[in-house]
This record gives sequence, structure tokens and C-alpha cells, in this order.
Amino acid sequence: MPRATTIRISILAVPLALATPVLAHPGHGPATLLAGLTHPFTGADHVLAMVAVGLWAALRGGKAVWVWPLAFVAAMLAGFALAGAGIALPMVEPTILASVIVLGGLVAAGARAPTAAGVVLVALFGLAHGYAHGVEGGGTAAFPFGFIVSTAALHLAGLGIGVGLARLNKSGLLRMLGLGVAAGGALLAFAG
Repeated sequence: MPRATTIRISILAVPLALATPVLAHPGHGPATLLAGLTHPFTGADHVLAMVAVGLWAALRGGKAVWVWPLAFVAAMLAGFALAGAGIALPMVEPTILASVIVLGGLVAAGARAPTAAGVVLVALFGLAHGYAHGVEGGGTAAFPFGFIVSTAALHLAGLGIGVGLARLNKSGLLRMLGLGVAAGGALLAFAG
């Protein structure tokens, strides 16, 4: 990994250690398909992080376009399973908050991390998001199926925006969107 990328990722990972809980994940009623489909759209932390995965993947290009969103969803399922099994996962809410700040920051910085490094990072964030969903979603299969569909839709929205801006030669605007995502995460940190 190039030194500049390592430094950017290290600097942007600091919020993970400093983030305070957003507490956006208490139970939301029955764990139905509709609840799973709608939940990712009910919190700014979810929308911003999941769109940012798509934006960052579009910025990186290549295999990252499909590997990073897939890694997020796969790790999210693993997090859901951990919660369902009653296995405690530390720092879930701070990690979710950090996902917004860090992913937005990476887009804003124009960070083009190696595909494998991006997989590790988005999988860490996906694990936390999935765990939070699993705690609230209970043991039904309908809820995780719904949130997988909605998460994929949010990733695709980010990819579509990112690819569209790249084709229009508007990478500066794409980076500004990343800055907006990171700023949204900072606002969530202060609101928590």
C-alpha cells in the first residue's frame, strides 16, 4: 500500500477510537421483511455509510466496484449471525459512526486504496452494521433479507452517482459529496 494511502487511512481511522455511540439501534418492532427493507433508510448513519461504500468503490474503480459492496453485505450478514448467536461484539455503535466519517473522508480525500485493504475496511464496518441489525431484528430470515436488499440498493445508488460523476469528469464534486458524508458523520457524533 502506498505510504500516502496508509497515512490517509490511519488519520481517518482516528474517529473510530474517538466516536461516541449514536444509539440508533434499539428494537424497531417485529422483524418483518418490511422492517428489514425500510430500516436502512430510517437512520442517517445507515444511508450515509452505505452510499459512501458505493461512492468510494466508484472512485476506486476496477474490482472494487463490486467487491467492496459485496464485502460489506457479506460481513453484515456475519454480524447479524453473531448477534443472533448471542456473541457480544464490542464498540458496535462507535464503529457504525466511524464508518460514516471514515468512508466519507476517504471519498473526500480521493483515497484509492488497494482492493484488499478496502475489503477489510468495509467488511469491518459492515460487520458492525449487521450486528446492530441482528440485535434488533431477531431470528427471522425475512428481516435480514430485507436489509440486504436495501443495503444493496444504497450501495448501487452510491455507485451510480460516483460513476456518473466520473463520466462527467466531475471528480471534484464526488469528493465534495464525500466531505458531506464525513460532515454528516461528525454531526451525528455531536448529536449522540
